[in-house]
Amino acid sequence: MAARTLVLLRHAKAESEGDLGDAKRPLSTRGRRQAGAVGTQLATEVGPIDLAIVSSALRTTETYRLLGEQLAVRSHEVREEVYAGGPRDVLDLLRGTAPEVGSVLVIGHEPTMSGTAYLLHDERDELAKQVSMGIPTASACILQVPHGWADLDRAGAHLTRILRPSE
Repeated sequence: MAARTLVLLRHAKAESEGDLGDAKRPLSTRGRRQAGAVGTQLATEVGPIDLAIVSSALRTTETYRLLGEQLAVRSHEVREEVYAGGPRDVLDLLRGTAPEVGSVLVIGHEPTMSGTAYLLHDERDELAKQVSMGIPTASACILQVPHGWADLDRAGAHLTRILRPSE
């Protein structure tokens, strides 16, 4: 079985909460630039994505829409669990991914994205140290999953790179 690719992406920079509430915060001007830039970076670094799992918050759906202008994504799901849940909830979603899916992009929030990367990474190296402190907006943790999604568990993937926004 070929290795699978998992990308855990923190949404791009959002506006302050204000009167809208957290779930309805849109991207800022900087965030819109970041989303396009990270789409270009992911297209180069990872290539087409089979499935994107996107938090239900406005800032994540906007990040997905803008990065999708640069990155080919075959299908996507908007999931409340990514907005409201933690690393174990993301892990449960990933375990339910169809076996034929080779690459998954999860667009979510902190500390869940870095926490999921830390949970899944099979080493306690410099990259683990970096994700344990959190990741900035529009940053992506790229992991290789050597087995099927259903078998994914703690320390069951290898974090190969943290991609930071180029803008």
